[in-house]
Amino acid sequence: MKYIFVTGGVISGLGKGTTAAALGRLFVARGLKVTAVKIDPYLNIDAGTMNPFEHGEVFVMDDGGEVDLDLGTYERFLDVSLSKEHNITTGKIYQSVIDKERGGVYLGKTVQIIPHVTNEIKRKIVTAVESSGADVAIIELGGTVGDIESMPFLESVRQMSMEMGGRNGHRDCLFMHTTLVPEVGSVGEQKTKPTQHSVRELRAIGIDPDIIIARAERDIEQDIKKKISLFCNVPVDAVISAPNLPSIYGLPMWLEEQHVADYILRKLGLPLGKPELSKWEAFYSRLEHPKYFVDVAIVGKYTELADAYISHIEAFHHVGAETECRVNTKFIESEDIELKGAEKLLSASDAILVPGGFGSRGIEGKIGAAGYARESNKPYLGICLGFQCAVIDYARNVLGWERANSTEFDPGTPHPVIDLLPEQRSVSEKGGTMRLGAHRVLLEQGSKVASLYASTEISERHRHRYEVNPELISDLTSGRLHFTGRSEDGRRMEVAELQSGDYFVGSQFHPEFKSRPGRPSPLHLGLIRAAIRQKYGSV
Repeated sequence: MKYIFVTGGVISGLGKGTTAAALGRLFVARGLKVTAVKIDPYLNIDAGTMNPFEHGEVFVMDDGGEVDLDLGTYERFLDVSLSKEHNITTGKIYQSVIDKERGGVYLGKTVQIIPHVTNEIKRKIVTAVESSGADVAIIELGGTVGDIESMPFLESVRQMSMEMGGRNGHRDCLFMHTTLVPEVGSVGEQKTKPTQHSVRELRAIGIDPDIIIARAERDIEQDIKKKISLFCNVPVDAVISAPNLPSIYGLPMWLEEQHVADYILRKLGLPLGKPELSKWEAFYSRLEHPKYFVDVAIVGKYTELADAYISHIEAFHHVGAETECRVNTKFIESEDIELKGAEKLLSASDAILVPGGFGSRGIEGKIGAAGYARESNKPYLGICLGFQCAVIDYARNVLGWERANSTEFDPGTPHPVIDLLPEQRSVSEKGGTMRLGAHRVLLEQGSKVASLYASTEISERHRHRYEVNPELISDLTSGRLHFTGRSEDGRRMEVAELQSGDYFVGSQFHPEFKSRPGRPSPLHLGLIRAAIRQKYGSV
């Protein structure tokens, strides 16, 4: 097993995860098996209880892990399914250490950061990656060098590098440091001082970077590379330029042009080989050279931060390449719909997506968006809460149940069309207690969704506490609304379709989490195909 430790400096948000995932794609293209671990130095056990405004999307794994959104990036680029063990947090580490102390595992020793906490960090890293059977493990350390919260993790990977050593002149691990090269002044002079200080901070704790990824607005100039090489003690070939690109999916090709994968493989003593990137290049070419253009309104509650819906955005990129269509996403705050009306804000869009969310704020705007799509025959996709909002709208405005609602928003509603899952009634803790992870879904033969999946049995990831009330199913399906997807036991409604209209679909599950380049989410694909049909006619 070879390890690549990825650190960051100067500022957060430089794209460590994306860069590391793109590098991993180059290893996969050479026939290597790659896995990834994301380390987050916050005290939360996982990302499940974190506000999307602060942390962005909560990504869900097959095993029900609620993890950092960077794990989604790794899954998409590496085309793998990771587990909750691949997201390590300070909370998980301290919880484990304290549980061991309470159980007497440390035999009366004074429990300290070194060696007990650092040993636990190392154990969790090794456990996560060795079970995968990978050739290469990419370990991304969140935050920036110098953060107090990150220090135990940096010390742990420093120890791991010492303990691993190497064989036959090759090493079993190396360090890749991502840093910022800002431009100052009207002439756009690239400055290396932040990178120098960042590397000095890293070296002060005993870690010498093998590769420096220099993030910048534009390509790094050669003399700037030489300066970074001189002051940071790395070869010029190991200073990699990573400018802003039109799409993150072009990053593997950009890195390949700089031979970064070959440089790393030589250091690690792994076979070089020629990468097979033809499918990835074809995907990227279709993405960048569209024939059609559609606008999709994303009606959400956290629209100030695009990362809150990052998996939907990436799913539309995957669909865009599949359909040769540029999908332009426009965020619409659901509270604005309550104030200004759905038609005014949504009529210019070619399709509507209502994604998941929690809480009553803006809920009437989401219900209004579903109702507008139903009445105007605008292609509609409702995911999780968006699925539930479509059911509420139908009950109110088609069946005439004026006060129909979810008990999440109105516990006293006379028509609780959405209700708490039975197993949730005794749950008091919030973290990790929803219906989570991959579950089998049975689709009705001949339905739109079965056609899109080309199957009547699928597995998709879930994250919810509420469901369509099973006691009201027969009344809800007396008209045009049909539930064409159900849980394996037949009790839970998983997919709803309007039998009239072009495309009006809702799913309790989250298909965006399993969308991949070359294998886009079928429900997002159906939405965009419908939008293209309506805008361009038969294509």
